[in-house]
Order: sequence, then C-alpha cells, then structure tokens
Amino acid sequence: MHDTISDVATIVGGISAALIFMFVLQRVWAPDVRRRHNDVLGPSVNVIGTTYAVLIAFMLSGVWANFRQAESNAEEESNSLVNLFRIANGLPAADRDRLHKAARQYARDMVDREWPAMLAGTLDPDAYGAVHGMWDTLTAVTVHSPLEQVSLDRSIAELARMSEYRRIRQLQSRSQLPALLWAVLVVGAIVTVGSSCLYGVEDLKVHIVQVFCLSFLIILVLVAIGNVDRPFQGSVRVEPTGFQFAAQTFDREMSLDGH
Repeated sequence: MHDTISDVATIVGGISAALIFMFVLQRVWAPDVRRRHNDVLGPSVNVIGTTYAVLIAFMLSGVWANFRQAESNAEEESNSLVNLFRIANGLPAADRDRLHKAARQYARDMVDREWPAMLAGTLDPDAYGAVHGMWDTLTAVTVHSPLEQVSLDRSIAELARMSEYRRIRQLQSRSQLPALLWAVLVVGAIVTVGSSCLYGVEDLKVHIVQVFCLSFLIILVLVAIGNVDRPFQGSVRVEPTGFQFAAQTFDREMSLDGH
C-alpha cells in the first residue's frame, strides 16, 4: 500500500512539475515569439525524444529480464527443496525424519520470515538455521546400503543447488540500477518533457494535453522501472508462491506416508 501511494505521488508530482514549468514559460516567453522557432525546435525535439525512447526502452527491458530471472531463481530454489525432501526418503529413517523436518521448517521460514524481511530491504538471519541443519544432517549420515549411498549423494547435490539458488536470490534482493543510470533516466525525462514545453502552440489547451500525456507516459515508465528494478521490494514483486506450494506438497506427502 505504501509503495502504491508513493508511486501515485511520484506520478502526480512529476506531471504537476511539467505543467508548472509550461505555465511559467508561457509567462516569461510568449507563445507567439516561440512559434517563430518551431521549425528549428521540431527536429531537435524529435532527436531528443527518439534517443530517450530508445534509452528508456532498453532500461525497462533490462530490469524486466532481471525480474524474470529472480522469479525463475526463486522457483528453482523451491523445486530443489521439494526434490531434497523426496530424495531423503532413501536415507535411514532417523536422518530422513530430521531432513523432512528441516525442509518443512525452511519452507515456512521463507514464507513467514524471509520474504517479509526482503520486502523491508533486509535478510532474516535465522532463516539460515534450517539450511545449516540440513547440511549437518547430511554430513552426519551413516549409510548401510548402496541405495542409501545413492540417496545421500543425490541429497547433497540437491542441497548444494538449493544453497546456490539461495545465495543468488539474496544477491538479487540487494541489486539495483546504479545511481548513474538513474541520473541519466531522470535528466533525460526532464530534457524531453522540457523540450516539448518550448513549442509555441496557439491553442493553450492543446499544449496542456500534449505536455500532460508526454509527462504522464514517461513518469509512468520510470515508476515501472523503479518497481521492477527491486524484484522483492517493489509494488510488482516476486512472491513466495513456490515455497507455499512446497509446504502444501510436504503436508500432503507426509499425510500419505502416515507421518
């Protein structure tokens, strides 16, 4: 809710600033005088607009690709957790039960603690406890048959994959566009909208609509980039759907096994 209010305030503030600049320009530089220069301003504004359109499209495409990658990585992490839970059925009973318990706890921690912590821009230090417990369990397993050895080897490989996905997710939760690129986007928006205000238009209403639409579209895209750039904090964010489904899978399989 707070992000939505901030986004709306940003859009309203940006549009208001553009319109205020246009009205101030109307006062200090008469439209009749500016109209004489429209033939010079036109090509320049077209070049500025085209350059900025390419730039902002590239940025939006890039952050969206990163968002989808973060979403896919989180799903892979939850899939590895489910695989680990199932492969553990081939381990000795005591180790299997400990691993099942740790996997279920990990899924709950992701939904109840880790995701809310990432939403706040931090990480839950206690969520690592379940991972550490799974590693401790697997490294202490004593096998008594070839089947148990195969299950142990595959469990260790799956846990290693899950740990890798976890570290990538933690890095993705902290990554953002560099400040320099944001400066380029913001300055480009100011130059593009400001250039459109320079036109000398006979009908003020038409000019207002033109500046309003252009500034609204640009600020809307900037807000979208800002939200998608933070895959775990923005209004549009990666949800722990995979871990919710994993927890349901664990409960269903435990009930089928009679545990």
